[in-house]
Amino acid sequence: MANMTSVSGLPPLPTYELRPMPDLLPSFISDFWLSIIAPHIAYWAVSMFFHFIDIFDLFPQYRLHTPDEIAQRNLVSRWHCFRDVILEQIIQIGTSCVLNLTESQQMIGREDYDVAVWATRIRLAQRALPAILGALGLNAASISKNMAASHPLLAGALAGGHYPFLTIQLDGVSGGQVPAFAMWELMVAKAIYWVVIPAFQVWVALAFMDTWQYFWHRAMHVNKWMYTHWHARHHRLYVPYAYGALYNHPVEGFILDTLGAALAYKASFMTPRMGMYYFVFSMMKTVDDHCGYALPWDPLQHITSNNAAYHDIHHQSWGIKTNFSQPFFTIWDRWLNTRWEGDAKLKYERTRATAAAKKVSAAINGKANGTPNGKANGTPNGKANGTPTGKAKLRQSSSRQSSRTQR
Repeated sequence: MANMTSVSGLPPLPTYELRPMPDLLPSFISDFWLSIIAPHIAYWAVSMFFHFIDIFDLFPQYRLHTPDEIAQRNLVSRWHCFRDVILEQIIQIGTSCVLNLTESQQMIGREDYDVAVWATRIRLAQRALPAILGALGLNAASISKNMAASHPLLAGALAGGHYPFLTIQLDGVSGGQVPAFAMWELMVAKAIYWVVIPAFQVWVALAFMDTWQYFWHRAMHVNKWMYTHWHARHHRLYVPYAYGALYNHPVEGFILDTLGAALAYKASFMTPRMGMYYFVFSMMKTVDDHCGYALPWDPLQHITSNNAAYHDIHHQSWGIKTNFSQPFFTIWDRWLNTRWEGDAKLKYERTRATAAAKKVSAAINGKANGTPNGKANGTPNGKANGTPTGKAKLRQSSSRQSSRTQR
């Protein structure tokens, strides 16, 4: 591409040539498909990590709930939870394919040009310094002249971005000299281009996602129809575990998670490569928020105060009308006074004690009836009256619990 020549004493901008960005794993998979499956690989990798900890009870001191609570309080089996998560991930994969088709191929090659553009803006901004200093009663020209020998770069900035001693040779044939950028201008420009702008894009995506999820999530608790038909399914997990993070009604999952993440990505104007990292991070954070552990060495639980312990309160019957914020910050709960402020520790102790007492009672009753593990009347696993594995009873209990927690 043609170069912009020096205008009004400004350094010229470099030439550039665009080329497609190489795939992250060119020998294995294209970025198109990697960006689609990577979030789900992350989902199951983190989920299986916590599942391994859970089944082998490796860190019982950091559990939010005991195994007895998981067995007694949840109103959905692990198999049905797994099945619904797979369904939602299929929907997400389809949506990701459509989203990727709307993106043009990411190109590289103009990074130095863009940095130079920012350096030019910094140079132009310096032209306002003499006027600003003059408004404060300072003579910028005099100060610059006095500092020229000892601090030439500072003197040049105070003079309005005038650096006559900074030049480069335009080409080896003509030998012409053109203005050049100061080192500090290029360093600041690189920081803006490589750090500030990407950080701002990430912040926009996180803020958008949090706002989207907070108000939709809260609406699904306020509106009885949406709660009963959609959101109540997620609250069958009174004791969340990692791979149950995406256990939702398909409509809720699409609106709250899939569509919310896609719109956040678009609103932030991320590149496709940045978007892939963002989706992977979001998925890992969502799983971690449902892991059921307060691990002191888990970095995802210390980025913000919105972590597994915070979100777990929302899954309890006594905290279901609070802690709507997810998955990153708690600012909307704080601003709108929906943050849990009670003594959660005492309530957790009561639920643990209740679960333990029920287990002891069930064991005593089973022994008294000569039916180990609660099996009675030749009906293993609680099968009775034509209701295998107690499914009819489970559905009835789930309906009553959903209605009660909504009230």
